[in-house]
Amino acid sequence: MPQAVAIQPALNVRRPGWRGWGLFAPMVAWLALFVVAPTAILLVYSFFTGEGIGEVDTHFTLENYRRIFKPVYLDLFWRSIVYAGATTILCAMIGYPVAWYIGRAPASRRGKLLMLVMIPFMTSFLIRTYAWFTILHEHGLLNGFLESAHLIPTVFSHPLNILYTPTAVMIALVYTYLPFMILPIYTSVEKLDPSLIEAAADLGAGPTRSFFRVILPLTWPGAAAGILMVFVPAIAMFAVTKIMSGGHIRLIGDEIQEQFEGGGDLPFGSALGMALLILFLVTYWISAGRSAKVLRGT
Repeated sequence: MPQAVAIQPALNVRRPGWRGWGLFAPMVAWLALFVVAPTAILLVYSFFTGEGIGEVDTHFTLENYRRIFKPVYLDLFWRSIVYAGATTILCAMIGYPVAWYIGRAPASRRGKLLMLVMIPFMTSFLIRTYAWFTILHEHGLLNGFLESAHLIPTVFSHPLNILYTPTAVMIALVYTYLPFMILPIYTSVEKLDPSLIEAAADLGAGPTRSFFRVILPLTWPGAAAGILMVFVPAIAMFAVTKIMSGGHIRLIGDEIQEQFEGGGDLPFGSALGMALLILFLVTYWISAGRSAKVLRGT
């Protein structure tokens, strides 16, 4: 009896030539100049000693990293994680239904709906933030509307005092980063095959089970990308918190900005930046591991 021989087709793999590397070179140069080099400079500076405003002693020390573990700075890190996590959760809860609606809408309407999501990006970041300042002010648009609708004092006994509170900070953060959650989820929803949802329903799965066993795993790559795109910049944000809280709420981004501009302790600011980078890498590692588990579950 002749022995079966497994025949494996040869893979015709083409290696990129010099033209391909030439097209790739500008991106590599950009990353090297504006990502790798600044990060390396921060890493080197984090082992130096600050000698006053803008003055640096180049003797090697680990004191900057020991200083990070003081309660005051650990509290800043923890508070930043809480605010960034809450922002990410709220953006996911609001953004997923919006992305689902846009992704399931007729193709002729998707572009217009996406334009509505992108409109805030067509104005300055500061203008958008100060717009919320005027809305949430005690004598701003929100309280003016409630008074004109006679909800003050019938429903609310006095004007709402939202500005300079954690609520104002959360509103501004969610508003700032919500499109970063909607767009990647929309990309995954748009590619979702409707027949898979119909098959789950035919097999007896209800809406809830279909969502958690079919829809969410298949759209998880977009959701994971949205989580990273919201959590990572939100944890280092300082402009929104400073404007909307009036400086009463400090996050780690505020401390880093103050060390580089106000306090002048460049080595300690660099150490805080490197600790924040490590936190980013841990977040990415957790997200990548979760994504792999979800994809294996499908």
